[in-house]
Amino acid sequence: MQEGIFALIGFISGIAAGFFGIGGGVIIVPCLLFFGISMEYAIGTSIVQMIFSSVFGSILNIWRKKLDLRAGFYVGLGGLIGASFSGIIVANIHSTILLILFILLTLVSVKKYIFNTKTTANPNPPIKDPTQQKLVMIGVGVLTGIFAISLGIGGGLIIGPLLAYFLGLDSKKVVPIALFFIVFASISGSLSLYNQDLIDWHKGLIVGICAMIGVAIGSKLIDLTSLTNHRYALIGIYVFSLCASLYKLFLILVEQNL
Repeated sequence: MQEGIFALIGFISGIAAGFFGIGGGVIIVPCLLFFGISMEYAIGTSIVQMIFSSVFGSILNIWRKKLDLRAGFYVGLGGLIGASFSGIIVANIHSTILLILFILLTLVSVKKYIFNTKTTANPNPPIKDPTQQKLVMIGVGVLTGIFAISLGIGGGLIIGPLLAYFLGLDSKKVVPIALFFIVFASISGSLSLYNQDLIDWHKGLIVGICAMIGVAIGSKLIDLTSLTNHRYALIGIYVFSLCASLYKLFLILVEQNL
């Protein structure tokens, strides 16, 4: 019975990964917490799942020529560096502090995106020099890898607004890049968490394998969705992410006061 629940969670998170370019942790972590899994192991399971969904999704995007490999490489390189610290962070920094930092970072990163009524990204991005663009992409990857992977969330929700603002990329172009970033970050993060003995491979494999099926569906849905509707859907997932994070914070604070 429990395996079936984990399989369903993986399938739904996979659809989100393929459609939004996120790791799926925004769905997986709250669900696993609801079923009594500790925060640390929920994060570990989410990261293992991301390996499956991001690798499979990126292969599909390369095959369909959707992915800008140049941009994906630099963002992924940053993610590889940032996520390598995730095991140490999860093991040594209180989850409440990480959660508050993530909420603040998410609010700042999506401010310009959500309240911009245009369906396209920033028409006049501030970074135009090729060298500076590479540095920005690496920096975005490092920042996202440190915070998002440490919370079991792939980071697409953070990467999207940052690349849209600084480089002028629209949501459909960002999704394949964000998913490719998760390949680097999830592998680095899982190794880091494994060294801290925070990985439940059994649950991770069940969720991960089922997530691949969902990714195939999600990546197909994005082809059938207009840029306007995709942006509205992204705003919806941003709101869900913030609400879920605030709810987790509320539960933690209530538990600490008891």
